Amino acid sequence: MRFVSWNVNGLRACIGKGFEEFFRIIDADIVALQETKLQPGQISVDFEGYSQYWHSAEKKGYSGTAVFSRIPPLAVTCGLPDEAELGFVPEGRVITLEFADFYFVTCYTPNAQKELARLEYRMDWDDAFREYLVSLDMKKPVVICGDLNVAHKEIDLKNPKQNRGSAGFTDQEREKFTALLESGFVDTFRHLYPDKTGAYSWWSYMFNARKNNAGWRIDYFLVSERLKDRIEESSILSEIMGSDHCPVMLELRNE
Repeated sequence: MRFVSWNVNGLRACIGKGFEEFFRIIDADIVALQETKLQPGQISVDFEGYSQYWHSAEKKGYSGTAVFSRIPPLAVTCGLPDEAELGFVPEGRVITLEFADFYFVTCYTPNAQKELARLEYRMDWDDAFREYLVSLDMKKPVVICGDLNVAHKEIDLKNPKQNRGSAGFTDQEREKFTALLESGFVDTFRHLYPDKTGAYSWWSYMFNARKNNAGWRIDYFLVSERLKDRIEESSILSEIMGSDHCPVMLELRNE
């Protein structure tokens, strides 16, 4: 099975930069998108053989996720349980597809923002998201993907010393990601390539960052521990343009 995840940073713009051609060439079973920046009905995209599911933010032109699947799901849910009660703003950040043998979850994690203005909100989100994934994992294995807005280790960004304490590389965010992995999940890329350097999925538009490969690895595929022996490949498709992020891909062997 082949899965692809991509923060497209505005799907309308990405479509003008080759998104549809990429979608057809990559031939994935499930494609998940983050930061679609779309409201219902603002765009019409159709890929033969795929069903599509959208979760939009209330705020126009902001956040949002989508999933295209050629495997019919048993059920589809949007958001985290009790989002409103937990004080989370409806920003279209999570979609879950249930299949016979696993759950597929895509997530666009809130950014802690400049001067860490949203760090406390982010900490609460990380806790709620982890609890949700653990609850799913108790029922059947989980495949998780998306822009999780954290570089976990120093190896996961070009300039760790200069960025220590910045949004996406605070000790708090990194500790929450460690806690997530310790709850029973595997970072598929690091599972296969524990020492690989220069492997990034996001680059600033400034200072020729992508040209110089001065990036961050903040887009992930995680799987339940009991799926790790089925990991065939976990790739960062850095040659694919169209966004400030590149797609990431996971291939799992069938049982």
